Parts: sequence; C-alpha cells; structure tokens
Amino acid sequence: MGVIKKLPVYLEHFPGGGIVATSLDYVLSQSQASSIWYLLFGTACCAIELMATGASRYDFDRFGMIFRASPRQADLIIAAGTITKKMAPRLRLLYDQMAQPRYVIAMGGCTVKGGPFYYDSYAVEKGIDHIVPVDVYIPGCPPRPESLLEGCLTLQKKIKKQKIGDWS
Repeated sequence: MGVIKKLPVYLEHFPGGGIVATSLDYVLSQSQASSIWYLLFGTACCAIELMATGASRYDFDRFGMIFRASPRQADLIIAAGTITKKMAPRLRLLYDQMAQPRYVIAMGGCTVKGGPFYYDSYAVEKGIDHIVPVDVYIPGCPPRPESLLEGCLTLQKKIKKQKIGDWS
C-alpha cells in the first residue's frame, strides 16, 4: 500500500519512466519463458516421443513446462503426428481457445509437411502451417526427445526476446 502511493514519486525520479517499463518487460518475458504450460495434440508415433520427453528420463518439468488438459490454461500447443483435414477445424478451435500470447511447436515430418507415408493422400493436411501459425519446426520421423527439448529451448529464447507490445 505504501509503495503504490509512492510509485508516482519514484517515476518522477526517472526521466520518462522508461526504466520501470523496460524492467517490467524483462521480468515478464523471463517469467513467461520459464513457465510454459503446454497442450498436447499427439496423433501418431511422434506422440510417443512426446510422451517420452515428458517422462522422468528427459523431464520437461525442469524447464517449468507443465502439461495442461485445458486449452484455456495453456500457452503452447505441441502438435505431433499426422494432421488430417478432418482434424484441422478442431486444431484451429483449440488454438483459438488458448490464452494470449500463444505458441505452436510442430513436431515430426507428418506435422511439418504431410509426412513420408501419407503425402499423396487427399485426407492429410500438407503442413500444420496451413491451419495455425507455427513458431518452431522440429523435423524428423519421429524426432527424438532431444530434438523436442532443443525446440523448447529455441522457443524459450524467442519468448525472452519479446516485449509486452508483441503479445497481441
């Protein structure tokens, strides 16, 4: 209560109050990068690698990544596996229900470009970026858990560079 009353006094000491806003950007981006809550969208063999990454051997928890079953509580969706045209509207609906700012990791060759097995199929989407914007692509068939961890570290670096104005 006392700090809130004196806050305008502190802002007058800094020209323009820019120092307070810059440090707030830093604190928010660091805290968001260190506490990513993810939503799973696993449809094929890549989902097994995704589950292995969340298990005790590779342990997502050390990055502050916690699985959430509700899209309203998640800020990252990890899509792993073949995305069919029938699933595409559901994936878009889940993405739209997620909290802002939201991120997408596309894991595996089937998710990224339609995959080596079903590429000529009329029912398979030829890349998840036709449905939702993707922040990090992880190629491979299926990619190893180490690749997913590297993709998560890449996403954390991207989040740490963002400012509050980029969140819309």
